[in-house]
Amino acid sequence: MSGQDQLPRKVLFGAAWYPEYTPEPRVEEDLDLMAAASVSVVRVGESVWSTWEPEDGRFDLDWLAPALDGAHERGISVVLGTPTYAVPMWLARKHPEIAAEAPDGHRLRWGSRQEVDFTHPAFRFHAERVVRAVVGRYATHPAVIGYQVDNEPGLHLLHNRAVVEAFVDDLRRTHGDVATLNEVWGLTYWSHRLSRWADLWSPHGNAQPQYDQAWRAFQCRLTTEFIAWQAGLVREVTAAAGRGDRFVTTCVSYSRAAVDEWDVDRALDVAAGNPYYAVQDGLALPAADPAPAQGWTTTGTWALIHSADRMHASKQAPFLVTETNAGPIGGSSANFPAWDGQWRQAAWALVARGARMVEYWHWHTLHAGTETYWGGVLPHDQRPGRVHEQVSQLGAEFARAGATVAGLHPDAHVGLLYSVPSKWGLAFQPPSVPGSSSPFARDEGAYDRLVGVWARGAFDAALSTRVLHDRQVLPPAGVEGVALDPAEVPVLLVPALYAAGDALLDRLVAYADAGGHLVLGVRTGYADELVRARREVKPGRLAEAAGASYQEFSNLAGPLPLRPTGGAGEGAGPPPSVPPLVLPPTATATTWVDCLRLEGATALAGYDHPHFGRFPAVTTAARGRGRVTVVGTVPDAATSAAIVDWALAAAPARSGSTGRSTAAERRWGGPETVRVSSATAPDGTRVHVVHNWSWEPCDVVVPTAVRDLLGPERSGAGEALRLGAWDVRVLAEG
Repeated sequence: MSGQDQLPRKVLFGAAWYPEYTPEPRVEEDLDLMAAASVSVVRVGESVWSTWEPEDGRFDLDWLAPALDGAHERGISVVLGTPTYAVPMWLARKHPEIAAEAPDGHRLRWGSRQEVDFTHPAFRFHAERVVRAVVGRYATHPAVIGYQVDNEPGLHLLHNRAVVEAFVDDLRRTHGDVATLNEVWGLTYWSHRLSRWADLWSPHGNAQPQYDQAWRAFQCRLTTEFIAWQAGLVREVTAAAGRGDRFVTTCVSYSRAAVDEWDVDRALDVAAGNPYYAVQDGLALPAADPAPAQGWTTTGTWALIHSADRMHASKQAPFLVTETNAGPIGGSSANFPAWDGQWRQAAWALVARGARMVEYWHWHTLHAGTETYWGGVLPHDQRPGRVHEQVSQLGAEFARAGATVAGLHPDAHVGLLYSVPSKWGLAFQPPSVPGSSSPFARDEGAYDRLVGVWARGAFDAALSTRVLHDRQVLPPAGVEGVALDPAEVPVLLVPALYAAGDALLDRLVAYADAGGHLVLGVRTGYADELVRARREVKPGRLAEAAGASYQEFSNLAGPLPLRPTGGAGEGAGPPPSVPPLVLPPTATATTWVDCLRLEGATALAGYDHPHFGRFPAVTTAARGRGRVTVVGTVPDAATSAAIVDWALAAAPARSGSTGRSTAAERRWGGPETVRVSSATAPDGTRVHVVHNWSWEPCDVVVPTAVRDLLGPERSGAGEALRLGAWDVRVLAEG
């Protein structure tokens, strides 16, 4: 049975619920309020190992039974969590050796969470025991539909001695001997050559990029193995109880340093993630440029959609939202509750991109602890208010829309290649570090900023994106991949593919040969899979197919104006079969310039600058049945949108297509504040989710006959449909 088959045929809707945290018992009252809000699922139990096991070997497993029984009586399903991310103090006291170690060797002190070396045998012994006990106690409970193992794994890179020794063993298995490691890592540099494995220096203070790349990959594999180990325990226990039909997942926080978002989900039944996002004007369109810095919370409607697309990409299938904003998220100094309507908008946006569950963190705002001001559905007075009212409306809408919107397969106009190894490589050697002048500064957000330029560009052009991982396009042996078919993915955006082997680059060329439009961003093709700079002219093995190459590159101290068909190749213009690239009047280059030289390609844009003006900024060349375009800078938001829009129009796979459209047409004639996300339901129904991300009401014109899944209204083709402030309409064709 697949993970999708293990889920109910509806959009699950609810919250993380912690009855054990409330000042006094109120299970029945909470459940009644949930039922009134059309809640259909709660997540429980993942945070309280010390409640499940108050002392070593003494378990208290029955305290949650009234909550699960009451949920079942009201038709509310339960996702049960394993509590391994928050270690009890008695275990820390008895086994101080399980504490995680920081890069400088000091042990992380208890007082927060996830301060543990989860590879340590003592931790594994106790973790296995509590997992078996908790899951075994409720394995046959009729309310339980699935399990979440651990919680937001990969918070710390572990520097414990045993972990470092395991890393050395991993290198020995991979490379065989130190002579090979010396060669592939280039350890002649700064006299780092090893004569024996024991000479390998500590990760703390390491300045060599090849070491860091291998270290990060190893740390992420540890996290993947830990989650897969727990999933195996849960499946063993539930299978023995005759309930092997329940799904297993974990919730991913995509900013964590030690998690590989593709790899960690491979052993799980369904992908799940925790997208937190800025509300109020953070969701307004048109959005400000430049985009604010992104972190564990994102800012911008495009970033919310991109988060959903990344969750979908993990398994190329519908996913679960295990946590998202209920109220203000971010602590006592960041209280920004959503405007009316924004809960509906965000939740329906996630469902339109494939979410099969939307679960808030959390049900009731905590009265004590670190997250006292992370707002829940109920405020500190525990009485239903505006949030409960807004959530109740949304829950009723999910119930009314029914199975039609469960497991939507979202449309995609363009593909976007995502590379976790490139994320590691550019964190260590970033192309820019805002606010730092150090030549050795590192930046965990460097790669995602470059990817975000193109994710936002597609969104601003009113185009939908399908995120594809590099290891799905070229999978490891024994792993099922994704067909990169130009008929399905006519444009593939490839930003910052810094760490890539020959075979992956050749696969991208083959995509162009087959008729795809390959769009290459800066830093792509520069290094191999070990983040060694390639010896070819750049972009490495892609240069010949691109008809353009470069040797020099430069950071930009400030933005540069861009102009159509400037610099080298002036006046050549695009081939007759390719539409012209129309730049916005304020088009600018930011951050970086690859000093491109034409080798058969055509220049489409250049820089208005006495030096950089000699180099084209955007080039394009026919390749096989397809096309390769190189964007040698980081464009501003409007220019990125113009390039993505042009790339789709110029895609050979769409030549002669009657499906070409403008951004305004893709917004159904609505203003820039409108977006339409279309998808196909499992039964084949076409579904369109139409948003107005602003205070100003507006009209759109439906292109085909539709019925409102949230009400009785029907609209014929060509009829106007009214959207209110911060409004969303969910429409089905027919």
